[in-house]
Amino acid sequence: MNDIVNAALLVYAGLFPIVNPVGGAPIFLSLTRHCPDAERRKMAGRVTVNSFFLLLACILVGSYVLQFFGISLPALRVAGGLVVTSFAWQLLQSGGTGEDQRSAHGAERPVDAFYPLTMPLTVGPGSISVAITLGTHRPAPSAGVFQYSLVAGGTITGLLAIALTIFLCYRFAERIVTVLGPRGTSVMIRLSAFILLCIGIEILWHGCSGFIDLAKTAVSSSGSAG
Repeated sequence: MNDIVNAALLVYAGLFPIVNPVGGAPIFLSLTRHCPDAERRKMAGRVTVNSFFLLLACILVGSYVLQFFGISLPALRVAGGLVVTSFAWQLLQSGGTGEDQRSAHGAERPVDAFYPLTMPLTVGPGSISVAITLGTHRPAPSAGVFQYSLVAGGTITGLLAIALTIFLCYRFAERIVTVLGPRGTSVMIRLSAFILLCIGIEILWHGCSGFIDLAKTAVSSSGSAG
């Protein structure tokens, strides 16, 4: 039981700060303002399901996929940082004012549940990097089926808790925005966009630092061989 609880807490504590569904709720509402209420509720459910399975896939097979394509974690962070930074900058410039445009939703471009609502808004490259890192620390099946099953159960429990938090924040995003008010919502959206921009730059910096460390290691190895 302790293994299950520890694994669940590790996954939830590691992913919650960077997934940040509370900060993403006003942005989610802003991007789906043109949708009717029923459609927005369904969109929240689809984003939740997409996020759960995307994070689960990253934990289970993410490291193997990177190895198969010869992609290093620094490369993932650089590319992901650029995507998050670009998305956050566009959102910061537009402001996401949250004005009610549902009466003219037919003229609006339909928003997709996967991009940008699931990725990069909810599950961005930072979350993917954390999930892959968590996956590399899980025990191998050879360590014992019982131990592996306990950790796997705890991991899934943690992901379900993250998914439930995402659903609640997005499902009741309008209530959260109502409590904040128009001015508070505008501030929250811009603040969330700025934080997302900082996260993107931080991910990009870590990726560049990883490349620098790899270069130093290669130079040291070649020097030792010489």
